[in-house]
Amino acid sequence: MKLQFIAGLLPVVLVAAACNSSSTKSTVDSVKTDSVAKTDTSTKKTAFYVIKNKNNVKAVFTNYGGRIVSLFVPDKKGNTIDVVTGFKTVDEYRKSTEPYFGATIGRYGNRIAKGKFTLDGKPVTLTINNGPNTLHGGKAGFQNVVFDAKQLDDHTIQFSYLAKDMEGGFPGNLNVKVTYSINDQDELHMDYEATTDKTTVCNLTNHAFFNLNGEGSGTILNHLVQIMAEKYTPVDSTLIPTGKLEPVAGTPFDFTKPTTIGARINTVNEQLKNGKGYDHNFVLSGTQAGKFSHAATVVGDKSGIVMDVFTQEPGLQFYSGNFMLSKNTFKGGKKDDFRTAFAMETQHFPDSPNEPSFPTTTLKPGETYKTSSYYKFSVVK
Repeated sequence: MKLQFIAGLLPVVLVAAACNSSSTKSTVDSVKTDSVAKTDTSTKKTAFYVIKNKNNVKAVFTNYGGRIVSLFVPDKKGNTIDVVTGFKTVDEYRKSTEPYFGATIGRYGNRIAKGKFTLDGKPVTLTINNGPNTLHGGKAGFQNVVFDAKQLDDHTIQFSYLAKDMEGGFPGNLNVKVTYSINDQDELHMDYEATTDKTTVCNLTNHAFFNLNGEGSGTILNHLVQIMAEKYTPVDSTLIPTGKLEPVAGTPFDFTKPTTIGARINTVNEQLKNGKGYDHNFVLSGTQAGKFSHAATVVGDKSGIVMDVFTQEPGLQFYSGNFMLSKNTFKGGKKDDFRTAFAMETQHFPDSPNEPSFPTTTLKPGETYKTSSYYKFSVVK
């Protein structure tokens, strides 16, 4: 059996791989992105990599967490702006109070209730890092991993990592490959692949934080959002799904027609209270294994930049930046203020290992976990 899941591919030009352990203050130029930050993490070296297509859509990555650091796309006036939040140095990522900016997420994206589930009749206990639950792989999540980086061609970079048996409590040696690329249709692709030597669970994604008006440009509440989902998975007070699939119709979660993020975010609603805003999984309509579904469209109100999300995944986590607390400083010098960035994470459902009715995330020896997603950029006509 081949599991189908999603992530993004970028055409990448590897700019530099050499590192200097003393150069922790080196920076990525936040405007030109022509320079490369170099530092050292334990026994593995880290670097920043710059890629671009013929339209000068440009992305910056680091192998620390397999992160998207910057993504430069043209706005409606033809100006190129950075729509992904991030930092200038790996040190800043290490010290950030928000550990997931731009990171490749694994081995299980989103939450697992109380860090426990049963697999093949055996109990599995994970590390806890989000209240009573495990979030994004727990304390051993991929956001802190230094991936091996390999340039496949001028447009593609591949990050790989071996998550060892029982790392974070997860069984099995999990071999992970994530390939990012940008094509000349201005699409940022993410391709995920993984194999295991023991039965395990796997749910990979990317946690880029976007502001389509530009990093540090202020609130995202006036961004226009459409999500192709007629149902979502409501959550309890710890953000664990209840197991039900509820209709979005008649609720603040109905984004079947374009609606601003802020239009109903302050509505008196138990689910919005639980998430402190939007931090919920949407059940995508019409997703089929091996084929892409159009999951969402987001439009920057000032820039006119349009981001369409396509995926092979059954779910999409929409997060409205509710836990951003102005404690970190981005590349351009602005703080990570409340709701100044959002995330659209393609995924299998949260807590699937404890919910048999949800699409399975179980991966067995001899199977290949394989999924793809992409973000397509354009401007309003």
